[in-house]
Amino acid sequence: MKYIVLVGDGMADRPIKELGGKTPLQKAFTPNMDKLVFNGLIGSVKTIPQGFHSGSDVANLSILGYNPLEFYSGRAPLEAASMGVLLKEDDAAYRCNLVTLKFGAGKTKAVMEDYSSGHISTEEARELITDINKELGTEIISFHPGVSYRHLMVWSGGALNIECIPPHDIIGKEITDYLPVGDREDVLRKLMLSSTRILKSHSVNKARSKTGKKPANSIWLWGQGKKPNMPTFKKKYSLDGALVSAVDLAKGIGIYAGFEILKVPGITGYLDTNYLGKAEASLKALEKVDFVYIHVEAPDEAGHSGNYKDKIRAIEDFDALVVGTVMKGIGSFEKYRILLMPDHATPVEVRTHTDDPVPFVIFDSSLKIKNKGASFDETLLERKDIMKFEEGYKLMDYFIKGK
Repeated sequence: MKYIVLVGDGMADRPIKELGGKTPLQKAFTPNMDKLVFNGLIGSVKTIPQGFHSGSDVANLSILGYNPLEFYSGRAPLEAASMGVLLKEDDAAYRCNLVTLKFGAGKTKAVMEDYSSGHISTEEARELITDINKELGTEIISFHPGVSYRHLMVWSGGALNIECIPPHDIIGKEITDYLPVGDREDVLRKLMLSSTRILKSHSVNKARSKTGKKPANSIWLWGQGKKPNMPTFKKKYSLDGALVSAVDLAKGIGIYAGFEILKVPGITGYLDTNYLGKAEASLKALEKVDFVYIHVEAPDEAGHSGNYKDKIRAIEDFDALVVGTVMKGIGSFEKYRILLMPDHATPVEVRTHTDDPVPFVIFDSSLKIKNKGASFDETLLERKDIMKFEEGYKLMDYFIKGK
């Protein structure tokens, strides 16, 4: 049996007035996802346990069968694994976004204008983070470049009991009430403030501003945690696996799960990502492993930007180039199962993650099923003939074991 999981990050949504009360999933043309739903086992799953923030880290751990109550230790340590940054037991890892702040006339207040600095290129960002490390790095604090706006800070012996707000949760808001609060908060606040001095006059930002791009004029620290301790996927399910994603978070989970991380050129985590390459590499990987996890970030990014047109486009590209390609190619295997789902909702109107239950479908090549009138969107959640998983991590057990 071959298993493949297709995750459209943040794909679920809520009704939008401009779409006539429909969601982007309902409005998008998704014949491949709809075909899976018509012939698959359908259901609702809550990937975010009560009391947890509605993050992709928590949600993707749940999808892969890891109970966040047992195995979640923070977002940044997962990204550190993907970036090849080895954490010591007393290290506190923090996600370090390059953001765009809009300063008031007196320069005493600032609004979070963009959590991604206009999706700054990896090359530009690497130069900025390298210089931040030269200026602000010490024997106990270091900065490590990642992909686009997503980077890492490691604080040896650092504090973890600090409330840090994700920057994508405060778009358009004045940042004063959202700065880090808690144990040794002054360290993080000072780093963030000092970064504005370094970045505002940096040559990379001067060049970006000249061409009308948003400057990466501050760092934003959040998502802290320590190195997790979790069993490999093979130990849990006796399956060798592979994972493909453009984002360090998903790749980090895959590394801790013991997966092969597939390298695909042109994957960006944005609307211009290489959807087709992900699908083709995954089908090839299935020739030597039994489980592949495909994570696509683009719908989530569109949700954060508040652009329903971009979200529809991302969903349609996901359907045509990822889901469609997998469905065409996976038939070469005798027996297979496909799990299709969002990891969480990222509603366009709120521009951040929510803990709403999300729809899923399991297509099994050996089962004959017909769900009349079903399409892959949030209306699945309202049907009475669906399975429901209140504890999201149990869905993987059902997908693999059928019970």
